[in-house]
Amino acid sequence: MSEHAPAPTPKADHPPVTRHPAATRRTGMLVTLVLGGLTATPPLAMDMYLPSLPEVTRALDAPAATVQLTLTSCLAGMALGQLIVGPMSDRWGRRRPLLAGLAVYLLATALCAVAPDVETLVALRLVQGLAGAAGIVIARAVVRDLYDGVAMARFFSTLMLISGVAPIVAPLIGGQILRVTDWRGVFVVLTAVGALLAVVVWRRLPETLAPADRHGGGVGQALRAMRGLLADLPFTGYTLAGGFAFAALFAYISASPFVIQEIYGASPQTFSLLFGLNSVGLMIAGQINGKVLVGRVSLDKVLGTGLAVIVLAATALLLMACGAFGETGLVPVAAALFVLMSAMGITLPNAQSLALLRTRHAAGSASALLGTTSFLVGAVASPLVGIAGEHTAVPMAVVQLAGALVAAACFVGMCRPWTARQSTRAVSEGDGS
Repeated sequence: MSEHAPAPTPKADHPPVTRHPAATRRTGMLVTLVLGGLTATPPLAMDMYLPSLPEVTRALDAPAATVQLTLTSCLAGMALGQLIVGPMSDRWGRRRPLLAGLAVYLLATALCAVAPDVETLVALRLVQGLAGAAGIVIARAVVRDLYDGVAMARFFSTLMLISGVAPIVAPLIGGQILRVTDWRGVFVVLTAVGALLAVVVWRRLPETLAPADRHGGGVGQALRAMRGLLADLPFTGYTLAGGFAFAALFAYISASPFVIQEIYGASPQTFSLLFGLNSVGLMIAGQINGKVLVGRVSLDKVLGTGLAVIVLAATALLLMACGAFGETGLVPVAAALFVLMSAMGITLPNAQSLALLRTRHAAGSASALLGTTSFLVGAVASPLVGIAGEHTAVPMAVVQLAGALVAAACFVGMCRPWTARQSTRAVSEGDGS
């Protein structure tokens, strides 16, 4: 495992990164847990709220497509926020932008609990996403600060295990919250969880980007760095492949509450259990990726296999939604969704790793491009899955299949995985490095 996190000058509010072997192990475990918590922010904000979508539709007297915009706005905010926070973290370090983002996230989440109408809720979810983006983009940048090569790919799989607990637990908690209160109680719980995470970050997360490694060129230099990254065809290919695979994932996230509950008549609790089971599949696949495949099988081969499985699962879902196999019950649909979600466990971490391996500088900007692409494509996918109403699963399956096919095309056409090249080669980022 290659670690190259320089030790910054100790400050009162910046715990130093020590190089003593024993302390490094302790810090590494702590950083792993904190980064897992930060990457769990999106599934917490999204998945704990999912079982209440039908109730929000009734309580705020809004159509399903409009209520789904509360997911879209949060996702769009996360996309745009990463584009802002990523370069900020390259200039000012990781901690300060992260703590500022967490503070705004807490305020927006608390206000969601008292939103009087769906329009206000959509706006607040946008702010929530903008602020919550800090945790997502900076977590990836910290991983790039600390790890390289195979070690980084394995660490992403470890993060998937930790953050994967969130989508398992979150819908279950959301379903149970609905037993004792309404959808507003979900945001109260999210506020409490966010406050706990903010305290842990403030007290325990070390700064991983030394002042000497920060970029002081402002917006112009950040844009040049991003332009340099996008000029590297494989980096852009891996970014787009991960982004469109994420679109298939988010089509499932935004449509499954209606598909499972409204079309197949499942209760919020049953939906939560199925959602948790799918998340278990994603976690298991992620651990197989990190513990078994990485270091033994080419990352490109594993990524290609994951994309192929997603295409097959989405094709099966579309055929079932169109009635190609006659009247289909919940079990086969749930099985296909399980396969699709499990394949994400080997697709998303490897797409991120392969993209980040193309750069050794401006990790915040690279992370921002990865996250912004994924969340923007996902934000577009969200309203499309509800375009034909809440009583058909065809739009969900179409969006999933289209996203998977485009992801595979970007991977094959732009990354050209069959060619002999050094994946770890650093690319020019327009900053003179």
